[in-house]
Amino acid sequence: MLTRTRLFGGKTRVTFRLPAQVPVGTVSVVGDFNGWRPGTAELVQRRDGTRTVSISFPPGEHRFRYLATGGVWFDDEAADRIDPQGSLIRLE
Repeated sequence: MLTRTRLFGGKTRVTFRLPAQVPVGTVSVVGDFNGWRPGTAELVQRRDGTRTVSISFPPGEHRFRYLATGGVWFDDEAADRIDPQGSLIRLE
């Protein structure tokens, strides 16, 4: 699930949210914004039973995917578009 919050300066904070144990293990958000490097945007366990990470983005299109323990890649159904290259969000 994705939550978008407009910030000053034209940026948007996007919060990436997943259930606490699905998938099992560590999950990172990787994409064009972090050079597709795992671990730089790792989801953190919250008290409400979810895992989240928030990232500030400039306007434009941004491609991302989730990478879980064991090399499991998956997309976010709440993305603006999903294609063979992954999830895509458009921010104004």
